[in-house]
Amino acid sequence: MRRLGVLMEPDRSNPYEAEGVLNPATARGPDGQLYLFPRMVASGNYSRIGIARVCFDGDGNPCGVERLGVVLEPEEDFEKNPETGGGCEDPRISWIEPLGCYVMTYTAYGPAGPRIALAVSQDLMAWKRLGLARFLETAPVNFNNVFNKDAVFFPAMIPDPDGVPSIGLIHRPLFPGTQPHELIDELEEKRRTHETLETPANRRPRIHHESLWISYCHNPKLPEHLCTLQAHHRLMSPRYSWERIKVGAGAPPLMTRYGWLLIYHGVSGILDLTRKRLRYSAGALVLDPHHPDKIRYRSRHPTLAPDEHEREGVVPNVVFPTGIDQRTDIGQPERVDVYYGMADDRIGVATLTIPARLPRMAQPPEARRDAAA
Repeated sequence: MRRLGVLMEPDRSNPYEAEGVLNPATARGPDGQLYLFPRMVASGNYSRIGIARVCFDGDGNPCGVERLGVVLEPEEDFEKNPETGGGCEDPRISWIEPLGCYVMTYTAYGPAGPRIALAVSQDLMAWKRLGLARFLETAPVNFNNVFNKDAVFFPAMIPDPDGVPSIGLIHRPLFPGTQPHELIDELEEKRRTHETLETPANRRPRIHHESLWISYCHNPKLPEHLCTLQAHHRLMSPRYSWERIKVGAGAPPLMTRYGWLLIYHGVSGILDLTRKRLRYSAGALVLDPHHPDKIRYRSRHPTLAPDEHEREGVVPNVVFPTGIDQRTDIGQPERVDVYYGMADDRIGVATLTIPARLPRMAQPPEARRDAAA
C-alpha cells in the first residue's frame, strides 16, 4: 500500500474529539459521495461515532473532510459502562445487497465489556439500532459471554460450510487465555527454550491466540435477522512474525477478480511482565469467491506498517485499517483506497492496486478447523 497522507485530525476545540478521531468506517451514499464515520473520543475515552463527507482533489485523491455531526452515541444500556461512561466504537459499514440497506457493526462498550452491536440505515444519515449480536451455542465457547470486536459483514450472500445461503460475519472473539497479558507465560517459555519466530513450529497457526472467526445468518429476510448467528468456525489464526500476538478484521470484504479481499490487522511486539510494546500493521487476505471459508492468499509480510506518521499518538505504533473504497467513481476499479486509524489519534488513507496476477502463497493456507454444525 502507498500512503496518501493524513485525512482527518482531531479538532481539539471540540470536546467530542479531545482524545482523538480514529478507526473510521466508510461507505458510498445514495448520492455517490464517500462518507467517513470516525470514532470520536472525548475525555475519559468516551466514544461516539461521527459522520463526515470526504473531499477529493483534482487527481481524485482524498484530501480532507467536511464534518457533518454525530450518528451514534452511547444511549442504550449495552453501550454504557462505569469505567468510561460508555462507548460506540470502531464502526464498519457494508451495503448488504440482499437486504437493501446499510449495516453498521460497531463495538458497544457496555457493562460486560466490548460486544458487537448492529445498526441499519437507508441513507447513512439516520441509523436504527438492532442491538447486540447473538450467537447460537454451536461454538467451542459461548460467544455471548466473551469480549468480541472487529466485526465485518460480507455484502452479499455466501454459502456456509454446509452450503446454506447466508450472510457471513467475520469477527474476533477473545477466548479465555487469548488476551495479550495471558500469553506472557507462553512467550516466556519460547524464550527459555530458544524457539525463534523462524522455526517451522512457530510458522504453524497459533490457534490459542486471538483469531478470526466466521459466523453465519442463514437466509435472512429482514435486517433484524442479522443479529442471530450460528455455524461458527475459525477462519485463521496468527502465523507470521508481524501478526504473532493476534489478528483481527479490518475493512469489510470487497469482491475482486480473485475473490473476497479482506484488509486485516496483525499485532506483534514485546510482551512480558515488565513492559508491553505492541505494533499494529495491516495485511491482505483473499478468500475463495465461492467458498469464503478457504484462503487463497495471505500476506507473509505487512502491506502497511507503522512509520514516522504512526509512531506518535495516543497509542504509538498503530496502523488500524477499518474502511475501504473501490475507486469505480473515477473509472479505476483496480484501485482500492484504505482508511485507517493512526496511533489511535488521527485518520490516514493509503491506496493499493489489485495486481494483474494473484501472488503465490508462501505456505499452504490453513485448513478449516473448529467447525461446529
